[in-house]
Amino acid sequence: MLRPGHVDQPVGPIEQLLRRDRAIALAGVAALTLLAWAVIVQLARGMGRETAMPGMAGAMVMPTPASWGRAELLALFAMWAVMMAAMMLPSAAPVVLLVLGVLRRRNASRLPFGATAAFLGGYLLVWAGYSAAATLAQWGFHSAALLSPDAMRATPAVAGALLVLAGVFQWTPLKQACLTHCRSPFHFLSTGWRDGTAGALLMGLSHGGWCLGCCWLLMALLFVAGVMNLAWVAVLAGLVLVEKAAPAGPLLGRVAGVALCGWGIWLLLARG
Repeated sequence: MLRPGHVDQPVGPIEQLLRRDRAIALAGVAALTLLAWAVIVQLARGMGRETAMPGMAGAMVMPTPASWGRAELLALFAMWAVMMAAMMLPSAAPVVLLVLGVLRRRNASRLPFGATAAFLGGYLLVWAGYSAAATLAQWGFHSAALLSPDAMRATPAVAGALLVLAGVFQWTPLKQACLTHCRSPFHFLSTGWRDGTAGALLMGLSHGGWCLGCCWLLMALLFVAGVMNLAWVAVLAGLVLVEKAAPAGPLLGRVAGVALCGWGIWLLLARG
């Protein structure tokens, strides 16, 4: 492979990688997403059988109604963390590519993958923190007998309240501000750019915070139809992706809010 106009100077392997950086980064994000979904599917299959989780160091046994020790909580946290990665990585991919492009222009002679990975790592760290909070919430729901032990599904009262809260939140200024940032992060990157790997990590944490503000209540709806209900996980992940990537995403998000409120009110009235 030769440089255009310089047939006597072949392109080196580093320059070839630089020219394919977007494809490499996108393939990396896709691989992480597929891996996370594969783990989720295995966990969902293993929950009903109370079997060990294959492919991980040691035996990762999912919590059962009769046991809630430290090991079970760690396993539950791992489940939530993998699930958040599977659900949120697709919608984060455009921002990762945008950061990669800026890094490529600012460091034309260096591979930008380290800083890009740091940005993605910071983003996932935020969702790992959310996973820890969700683990504690599930523990609390279980202790208060507000969660079915078989499918990890909230009682109608809790599910209805969560649906109404999430539906109303879809219409709030905070939701719209966070969604606007996630859909168009150019202002954030132009005004809050930080150089270096540490800077990329901080930017990832900041962007993850905005994303968390946008989607945390939607993720809490996993308790409505079952935490490991794969169809429900896919529906919520699809809603997040549509909101952030589709041209009519904000409008569709508001419509979804109305539907969530209606569903929640129906659950609360049916309970009465």
